[in-house]
Parts: sequence; structure tokens; C-alpha cells
Amino acid sequence: MPFGAHPRMKIVRTTYFSIGSNVGNRLDHLQAAVDQLAEHVGHIVRLSSVYRSSSWGYQGGEYLNMCAEVSTALSPELVLENILRIESNLGRNRVDGQKSKKNLPYVDRILDIDLLFVEEEIIFYKDLKVPHPRMLYRKFLLLHLSEIASEFIHPIAKKSIRTCLEQCTDDGMVEKIDQKVNKPPSLLDRYNYIAIEGNIGSGKTSLARKMGDDFNAKLVLERFSENPFLPKFYADEERYAFPLEMSFLADRYHQLSDELGQFDLFKNFIVSDYYIFKSLIFAQVTLPQEEFKLYRKMFDIMYKEIPKPDVYVYLYQDTDRLLENIKKRGRTYEQNIKEQYLEKIHRGYLAFIKSTEGLNPLIIDVSDMDFVASEKDYRSVLNQILNFYR
Repeated sequence: MPFGAHPRMKIVRTTYFSIGSNVGNRLDHLQAAVDQLAEHVGHIVRLSSVYRSSSWGYQGGEYLNMCAEVSTALSPELVLENILRIESNLGRNRVDGQKSKKNLPYVDRILDIDLLFVEEEIIFYKDLKVPHPRMLYRKFLLLHLSEIASEFIHPIAKKSIRTCLEQCTDDGMVEKIDQKVNKPPSLLDRYNYIAIEGNIGSGKTSLARKMGDDFNAKLVLERFSENPFLPKFYADEERYAFPLEMSFLADRYHQLSDELGQFDLFKNFIVSDYYIFKSLIFAQVTLPQEEFKLYRKMFDIMYKEIPKPDVYVYLYQDTDRLLENIKKRGRTYEQNIKEQYLEKIHRGYLAFIKSTEGLNPLIIDVSDMDFVASEKDYRSVLNQILNFYR
């Protein structure tokens, strides 16, 4: 398993959606749909212009339509499930409104979201067909799709979207309008490097992994389990503190230098579950004064060469929760960690955050959260990071 990878790593796919509305405040419905796609499906890469068009396949009100390119780690089945839920949340009732009184297949609707493509995949299930089976007959759809994916090859027609549009015989009215739907802000647009820190057992690695999955981020995870001095230190702190901290410093320096210095074309940004200053914080707690002075000289030399994060996220957990989490994850060498030691580490972090210039720190209290099990808590953490941008 490569460094930074883990068994739950997901495949990130490029998907395309058509979004339409012909009831109520249509532009607001489109904006709400795009915002919900960003929250529940994936990163909005590009949006087309908004077009007004006549209804297709039945006599109904005039539509506003657009297309969105979305990068998602969800499976196609989960994408379909989520867009149906988005439609429902925003007011569409498929049960009552599937057919009109004249038994026509289409009716006016507050919102209609169609999954057009999942990369070049061909999917033919009972409730999910990709590419969308009727898209080649709809000029309005091909027109706004061609704005953002003109050279994309339809995997069945074997033609580009531009060519499909040119050959489409649909003569329905389609016209671009001046109003636009705004692309929701995203972590990908605001940050290149996010460092997540916290005390032992605060959940920093779990958060980094979730963000890595959801945003196709390059993960830089601390290799603490490979340090041979760590179990020895917990058994005899005084004897093994200095070799432990020096080995951690050397390893963190080499790891961050290598990982942060290598640009990955296939990743959107970088998330790490530690920052180099962690070494100084722990060393200040564990080392005697004379040893710390020597350690600090080595640290200052290395620190100058390490890239700085765009935002430094510190996850605060109360001590009781930390001890509970440490016990739950069951690492033998951590089971004797004392409350006083964790409180020293916390005070060290706070002193570092207060005294360090240019760090751009964000402290998030996660004591009453479970961002692994609760999607609501996870979204709360992400929104705090997103809205912290300055």
C-alpha cells in the first residue's frame, strides 16, 4: 500500500449533469440544485451558462436549463440516490407528478436533475442508464453541455458532443440568458495545503483521510507506527525522550520535504495530519531544558525549508474524550498515557499557536462531534475550514 493510501481509498470520477426547472423561481431552483450537488455529490468543476428553452416532449411551461461537471468519489448508484434526494428536498414530487392527466410522460417540474455521463462508462440497470438514453435528441441539453465538454466523446455514439449537437434535428427554441448560476466555493478553490493537528486521539488522521477521499487530496500521514522508540518512550520517558524526538524530527522533515515538494497531477491539493512544529511542541514537553536547547537548534535549521500550510487546523478535544478515544483504538503502547501528559501537550499547542506568526490557525472544538460517524458533524468541520479562508 503506497504511503498516504489506505484500504478505503475511493475512485474519483468526472460526471456531467443536466439541471432544469420550469416552475416557480427557476433560477433559484437551479442555484439550489448546484449548491446541493456540491454538498452531497462532489466538487463542482465547471458550470455552463443558463439557457431558456421550450418544454421537450409535451406542452408545458418554458424551462431554464444548464449543465454541471462534477468530480465525485461516489459510485454511480449513490450519485443517482443523492440526486433523487436533492430533487425531493427541493420540492419535486415524483410519485404524484410522474404523468399528467392526459397520461403524457412529462409534466412541469420544480427541478429535474439528469445524470448524463460517468466518464466513459456505459451503465444499463433498471433504474440507471448512462449515458442518458434521450440526450442525443435534445438540442437544449447538447447546447449547454457543449459549452463545458464539447470534445467529450459519447461512449455509444462514438462522436464528440460538438458533433452530436451539429447533427441533432431537434428544432425546439433554445436561447442563452444573461443571468448566471454561481459556482459554490470549495476547499479545492481556496487551499493548496491544509495541515490538520491536534492532541493524541483528537481524530486528526480520521479527518485527513475523509477529506482525502472526498476531495481527491494527496494525503501526508505521519508514520508514527514505524518509530521503534515510541513504545520504549511510553515505558521509560526519561531514557528514551531525546532519541524519540530526534528520530521523529528527522522523519517528519524528510517526509514533508519529499511529499510537499512533489506535485501530483492526479490530486487536487494536499492534506496532512501533522505539521513540522508538532516536533517542537512534543519535545518541549518531554525533554529536559539542556536537551531541548540542542534540539531547538536542529529544528530551526530544518524548519526554514518546510512549506507552510494555507491553513493550520487544530482539533480541540477535551481530555476525557481523548482518553476515551485512545482506549478505543487500542494501541498497547498508548494505554498508559496520563491525563497530565495530554494537558501539557494541549498547552504546548496553544502556546505555539499564539506565538507563531504567519501560521493562519483555525481552532475547531470537536469535543461534542463525531465527524467519522455523523455526516452533519463532518460537514460542520468542512464548512468552518471553508469559511475561514482569508
